[in-house]
Amino acid sequence: MSNNDSRGFQPDPDEEVSRRHPGTPQIMRNIFGIFMILVYFAMGVLMCMNFFGFPWPWTGWVMGVMLIIYGIWRGYRQFKGIDSRF
Repeated sequence: MSNNDSRGFQPDPDEEVSRRHPGTPQIMRNIFGIFMILVYFAMGVLMCMNFFGFPWPWTGWVMGVMLIIYGIWRGYRQFKGIDSRF
């Protein structure tokens, strides 16, 4: 069927775009992923410096190191494209 058949049917351009690009655009997922990596690193560093004044400094160090390791893991997944299937 062509774009103009005998009934004068015109496909909706917005519908055509939504069929070709469903869901969140890849560029927005990448930007958000990089932003979150920076947040994990920053929070990890702040916790290691005991910025939040935990009563036991070791709790900040443990949580800070965990956040930094998780940020590294997220960065690896982001740049290797492991998250791209979602």
